[in-house]
Amino acid sequence: MNKFIQTIKNIFSIEELRIRILNTVGFLIIFRLGSFVVLPGVDPSMLTEDASGIFGLLNTFLGGAFSRASVFGLGIMPYISASIVLQLMTVAVPYFQKMQKEGDSGRKKINQITRVLTIFICLAQSIGYINATIPSEAIILNNQFLFNVSSMVILTAGTIFCMWLGERITDKGIGNGISMLIMIGIISRFPGSIWLEVVETKGLDRALLSILELVALFVVIMATVALVQAVRRIPVQYAKQVVGNKVYGGQRQYIPLKVNSSGVMPIIFAQSLMFLPALLAGIWADDSDIAQYIGTTFSNIQSWQYNLLFAVLIILFTFFYTAITINPNQIADDMKRNGGFVPGIKPGKQTADFIDNVLTRITLPGSFFLAIVAVLPAFAMMAGVQASFAQFYGGTSLLIMVGVILDTLQQIESYLLMRHYEGMMKSGRVKGRTNAAVA
Repeated sequence: MNKFIQTIKNIFSIEELRIRILNTVGFLIIFRLGSFVVLPGVDPSMLTEDASGIFGLLNTFLGGAFSRASVFGLGIMPYISASIVLQLMTVAVPYFQKMQKEGDSGRKKINQITRVLTIFICLAQSIGYINATIPSEAIILNNQFLFNVSSMVILTAGTIFCMWLGERITDKGIGNGISMLIMIGIISRFPGSIWLEVVETKGLDRALLSILELVALFVVIMATVALVQAVRRIPVQYAKQVVGNKVYGGQRQYIPLKVNSSGVMPIIFAQSLMFLPALLAGIWADDSDIAQYIGTTFSNIQSWQYNLLFAVLIILFTFFYTAITINPNQIADDMKRNGGFVPGIKPGKQTADFIDNVLTRITLPGSFFLAIVAVLPAFAMMAGVQASFAQFYGGTSLLIMVGVILDTLQQIESYLLMRHYEGMMKSGRVKGRTNAAVA
């Protein structure tokens, strides 16, 4: 306890770190306050907080702003969608590949294209948002066209403002601005979920069951931390080079290949496809008993068919996303160009094949573990846990929270170590998702 108090004192004794933490807290407060500002022309008393399916997932990420018809109703999600599109384009389109290799100037161009694409995605999604989430009786304006146009502009401006807040957190705060906004939206629902599960549902007479649920949640969180941090380090030796009177190279470094290098993207991709069976079955539900069965089965997230298909999709998307984001041939070429080699492996194609084999072997257990984490909320609900609290037992919410918290702790610890303070842990340094040596 004394070390924890001393660590807090050390954190706030560093002026730059203190200012960045306060800036981050201030920006997050602005983001949370904006999520309660309802769109003009909407009666908030006529809205419902119930959201299911993909709407429920978005509502969790946005801290309830989605179901409140807030000016931040779309939040940062259109920007995330635009970023995913540009990331896939840099893999498939040579023009964007060339732009990505241009360094800082290329990244600035890609960021600018992402912002422009975000505006178009906002305008498209705002139409569906207005029609799907705001009931007609909640609209108090007589002119429907005026309401639609004004709401589209306000929702787009709200997303751009959220994007600006995320960039300010990255520049003036402690980093990871976009991820921080998503995480704070998820965490904002955590206290209410615990209260509903432990106090209102279980009550004091079932305190032991509540304690067991919290212990199980702690174990799941620790297992998720292990999944996020697990890496397979490939040793790389660099040949000595004499330049003038100085000798460069000769040291051993490592290529850190993460067990879960795809992050939460496979779950997001799989989740988006899991709504298609029920949607398509609903079209032919009146004409076929099979369609009715499919619609009923895949609308129930607790059915074994739903979870089996969900897990299989996550495993497939994990391999797919890892393949498009990590290029063993490029890694081998960069190593060869810089005079590096894997001990016992010839540079060039054999090195690329070796890296590809290692990546395949570690991705397989990583994909299975990721699938287990994704379906854990369904098993928690089967065990009697409330749906709002069960979502914290796994899935996208837990992976995002663990990853962002680890990155934030790593940023804070780097400031402490630069000022010659002790780290935050006695057993070693805090490792985030980006804390890795790159050959």
